[in-house]
Amino acid sequence: MAALVIREFLEQHPEVELIMVSREHFADLFKAIPRLTFKGVSLDDYKGIFGMHKLAKELATEFNPDVVADLHDVIRTKILKRIFREKGYKVSVIDKGKEEREILTDVWNLDKKPIRSTVEKYADVFRNLGFPVELSHEFRIQQVQKSGIGLAPFAQHHGKMLPLEKSYELARILAKKHSLFFFGGGKNETEILEEWQHKIPNTTNLAGKLTLQQELQKIAELEIMISMDSANMHLASLAGTRCISVWGSTHYFAGFLGYGQKIEDVVHVKDLTCRPCSIFGDKECYRGDYACLEEIDIQQIIDKIQPGEKEFAEE
Repeated sequence: MAALVIREFLEQHPEVELIMVSREHFADLFKAIPRLTFKGVSLDDYKGIFGMHKLAKELATEFNPDVVADLHDVIRTKILKRIFREKGYKVSVIDKGKEEREILTDVWNLDKKPIRSTVEKYADVFRNLGFPVELSHEFRIQQVQKSGIGLAPFAQHHGKMLPLEKSYELARILAKKHSLFFFGGGKNETEILEEWQHKIPNTTNLAGKLTLQQELQKIAELEIMISMDSANMHLASLAGTRCISVWGSTHYFAGFLGYGQKIEDVVHVKDLTCRPCSIFGDKECYRGDYACLEEIDIQQIIDKIQPGEKEFAEE
């Protein structure tokens, strides 16, 4: 999500050059942004407080920044923030809105309202440094031939993942009329998707076979991406592809809808008052039955791709 905000920020401020410091494997997310230098680091080389002092010294020596923007606000960046402030740098930090998140995820709160989107919070960091930013809230479709549908059925946490039997049935139905490509990561996910590929004609498993750059390119070439509330939704925004997103214990009210993606493409159980019970989907189900996922009908997803066409599972 940050890459899309940074791109628009730099377009609106051609006098600015930006150094992005993050884990090395995120480099491909920022490659196409003019006037951005990506500094990849391995956190194993910068452990603890002394490691952060080492990193701060290296950044100051190599780049000599004018100001510092913290888009993460975690323990490591809190240490860096303090170091840079002590050195006299102006530092702006994201406001994650902890209190409003707690109110939103209170299962007894029956009047839940959307909170400020994460991308606007990213933009606020630059605004607080004196740089006005007006976000378009639109992703950019790449000029490539688009065909096929992508399906990313996994998520990091159980509370964000459609039951696999539902995703499998969805894949079986969609593959009757569309070329279907599976996305995932890790040994277990790859093995499951390989099995699906063997069982369902007109499907291709891409899990574990692409670099991040290649994955972004493939997503750019899709007509539609189907994803849980997970990284693949945000990769679709970065690649310029429409994404139908599935939400369980989380909710787009928390501000994490993919940049430029439409609320009309959100699939969820609307009338469960306990939703969202979690910002990241990492909490156990309050009810104990994960109704937020179990009650999703895959026809809701099919209707967004094939309006008016009803499909039924074969006995």
